[in-house]
Amino acid sequence: MSDSRTARTGMASDNAPVGDAESGAGVTQRRTGRRGAVDPVKALIHRHRGLCERAVDPLEIAAGLEAHGVTDRTAARYRHRDVFSLAEEMYARVPRDERPSAMRPAPTADPAAGRPPRAHALLALLPPAVGVGTVVAYELTGGRGRLAALGVGMFALAVALRIALRRGPLRARGGTLPGTRAWTVFLLLYALFGDGLLRAALAGGPDAPWPPDTATLLGLALAYAPAVWCARLFATGARRRLGQSRGLEEFAAGTRPLLLALVALYAAAAGGLLVLAGQVLGQAGPPLGAVLLCVLLLLARMLTAYGFRVAPGFVLGGVCALEGLAVAAVFGARLPGCELLAVPVETVGAGAVPALACGAGVLVLLVAATRRLTRASAHAAGPGDSP
Repeated sequence: MSDSRTARTGMASDNAPVGDAESGAGVTQRRTGRRGAVDPVKALIHRHRGLCERAVDPLEIAAGLEAHGVTDRTAARYRHRDVFSLAEEMYARVPRDERPSAMRPAPTADPAAGRPPRAHALLALLPPAVGVGTVVAYELTGGRGRLAALGVGMFALAVALRIALRRGPLRARGGTLPGTRAWTVFLLLYALFGDGLLRAALAGGPDAPWPPDTATLLGLALAYAPAVWCARLFATGARRRLGQSRGLEEFAAGTRPLLLALVALYAAAAGGLLVLAGQVLGQAGPPLGAVLLCVLLLLARMLTAYGFRVAPGFVLGGVCALEGLAVAAVFGARLPGCELLAVPVETVGAGAVPALACGAGVLVLLVAATRRLTRASAHAAGPGDSP
C-alpha cells in the first residue's frame, strides 16, 4: 500500500498543472526537499516537450519560451539566471528528432547556401525598373496617351510589387489584414495625385486636370530596393545577436539600436532617391510626406513580415482616413455655413497634410516595432524567407 501511494504521488507530481509549476515554484521546491526525483524544470519540459523535441538549438527553445510568456524573472523560479540558461538545460534533457529547425538552417557543405539567392536580389530591382519605365513612358508621350501610359505603368508597378513581395525579407508571414492592400494603394495614389488635388481645391478648383507628381512616383519605386536591403540587414543582425546574447533583455537592448539605425538609414536613402528623382524630372524637391510615407510602408511591411498584422493594418487605415478627411473637409467647406471645415487645412497647407498623417503613423509603428521586433520570439522563424 505504501508503494502504491508513492506511485500515485509521483504520478500526480509529474502531471501537475503547468500553471502550478510556473507560478508555484515554492511548492515545487518543498516537494524537491521531500522527494529528490522531482525538480522544478520537469513540469515545464512536459508542457513544452514538442518544442524541445523539434529544436536543434537552445536558442529556439528560448524564443519559444518567451513567446509563451516565460521571462528571465520566471526563469529564476526554476533556479536559472535567465531564459537562455533554462533553455540550455531543457535542450540537454530532452531527446530531439533530426528535422531542420525554423531558427537555424540545416548544415550544408556549400558555404554560400545561407546567402540570399541571386533571384531575390533581382526581384528587389523589379519595382524600381518598372517605375523608371512608367515615368519614361509618361514623359515621352503626350495628350491622352500620357494618362494611358501612366495607367498601364501603375498597373504594371502593382503587379511587380506583388511578385517581389512574395519572396525576400518583406514577404508577409500569414498574410495581411483585409483592407491593408487597399489602404496601401490609396496612400500611393494620394502621393501621386493628392497634393495637386488639395492645392487646386484650396484655390477654388479644380477647373482642369492637374499633373501627377511623377517625381514622387519615381522616388517611391526606387526606394523599394533599399527597403529590401535594410530589412535583410535587420534580419541578419538580429539572428546574429540572438546567438551572442545571454538573456532576453540583453537581446532586446542590442537589437533596438540596430532597428533604429536601419530605419534612419532607410529614411536618408529614400530622401536621397526622391531628391534625385525631382532633379532628373525638373520638379521641386520631394515633400517631407513622401519620405515619411516610405518609412511608414517599410515599418508596416516589416511588422507584417514577422507576423504582426494588426498594428500595420490599423495604422495604415488611420493615415488614409486623415488624408481623406482633409480632402473632404476642403470640399465640404464650400457648403453654406461650413467654411470653418477648411481652416485646419488652410492653416497647415496642402503639403503638410501627408507629412502630419504619415508622421503620426510612423511614430506609432516605430513604437510597435521597437517593442515587438526586438523580442527573441519574433525571430524564431525569421521574416518571410528565413531558412
